[in-house]
Amino acid sequence: MNVSRILSAWRWGGPQESGGRDLPPALRTIRDALFASPGQAILSLVLLWLLAKVAFAFADWALFGAVFHGQDGTACRAPGVGACWPFITHKMGVFLYGRYPEGEIWRVNLTYVLALAGLVPLMTPRVPRKLALSLYMLLVFPVLAFILLRGGPLGLPVVGTDLWGGLMLTLVIASVGIAASFPLGILLALARRSELPIVRWVAVGYIELVRGVPLVTVLFMASVMLPLFLPPDVTIDKLLRALVGVALFSAAYLAEVIRGGLQAIPRGQYEAADALGLGYWRKMGLVVLPQAIRLVIPGLVNSFISLFKDTSLVLIIGLFDLLGIVEQSVQADAKWVSPQTAATGYFFAGIIFWIFCFAMSRYSAALESKLQNRARS
Repeated sequence: MNVSRILSAWRWGGPQESGGRDLPPALRTIRDALFASPGQAILSLVLLWLLAKVAFAFADWALFGAVFHGQDGTACRAPGVGACWPFITHKMGVFLYGRYPEGEIWRVNLTYVLALAGLVPLMTPRVPRKLALSLYMLLVFPVLAFILLRGGPLGLPVVGTDLWGGLMLTLVIASVGIAASFPLGILLALARRSELPIVRWVAVGYIELVRGVPLVTVLFMASVMLPLFLPPDVTIDKLLRALVGVALFSAAYLAEVIRGGLQAIPRGQYEAADALGLGYWRKMGLVVLPQAIRLVIPGLVNSFISLFKDTSLVLIIGLFDLLGIVEQSVQADAKWVSPQTAATGYFFAGIIFWIFCFAMSRYSAALESKLQNRARS
C-alpha cells in the first residue's frame, strides 16, 4: 500500500467506525488509540513530543555525553559532560557489600546462592515439595545465613554488623522484615477480630499506635532510647534493633491488609468450617486464611515494596544500606568530586531499587492471575 492510499484511508473516528478499513492493522491500532479525534490527536502529539524530549535529554546524559573511563573524577569535571560511570564501576564492591572484608566476600555470595536455591523453586508453581522448601527458607536458611555473614562457628572469622552495608544490608533488612512481619501481621489481624475483649483491645491499641508514628521514630526509639532503659552491661546489636523495629512497624500495616481480606470472606465459609467440626486454628489455617490472603495479594505486595524502599531510613541510625553507602561515597571520597557524581550514584541506586520492586510487582501480578484462573476452573 502506497502513501497516498494510506492517507486517503486515514479518517478520524474510533474503532467502531467503518472508515480506515484499508489501513494496515498496525496503523489502524495506532489511529484508534492515539488519533481517534482531532482533540485526542493534538493531546497525543504534545505528549509524544514531551516524551521524546525527555528521552533524548536522558540519552544525552546517560550515553552520548557520559564519561565511561577514568581513575578518578577528573574527566567528570569537564563542562557539559553527563553521567560519571567510572564512579559506579570503581565503587561497585562498596555498593554491593559495604565495608565487608574483601577476603570474606565469598561468604556473602554463598549466602545469595543458598537463598536463590530455596527461593526460586519455592516461587515456581510447577516445582513440587513446597512444604520442604518453605521449612528450608524459614528455619534452615536463616541459620546458615547468620553463620556465613556473621561468622564464628566453623572457624569463620567474625565480621561485625558495623561492617555490613550496601545492597547486602538492604536485602538483609528487607528479607528479615518481610519474613518476620508477615506472620506477626496475621496474628495481629486475627487478634483484632477476636471475640476476647482483652486480646482485641491490645491488638487495636498496638496497630493504631504504630500506624500513627513514622518509621523514622520507631528506628530512633530502637537505636537511641532503648539502650537508656537497659542495664549498663547489656548491649543489643544496632542492626538487630533495626530489624526488630522494621518488623514490628510493618506488621501493623500488614495486619490491616489481612484484616480486609478476612472481612471479605463470606460468612458461609466460616459456617461451613464449623459444620465440619474444625477448631478455630484449623478453620483459619485451612479454610479462611488461604482465601483471605489470595484476595489481598496486591495489598500485601504493596506493603512489601514499601518496606523494601523504607530500608533506606536506617541511615539515620548509622547503618549504611545501598542508598546510604552511595551518599557516603559521594560525600567522603574527594577524588571523585564532580558535578555529576552525585546524580550518577543516586540514579544507580534508584535503578537497583526499581528492579527489585518491579520484579516483586510483576511476580505478584502473575501469581494473582494464576490463582484467579484456577478459581474460575
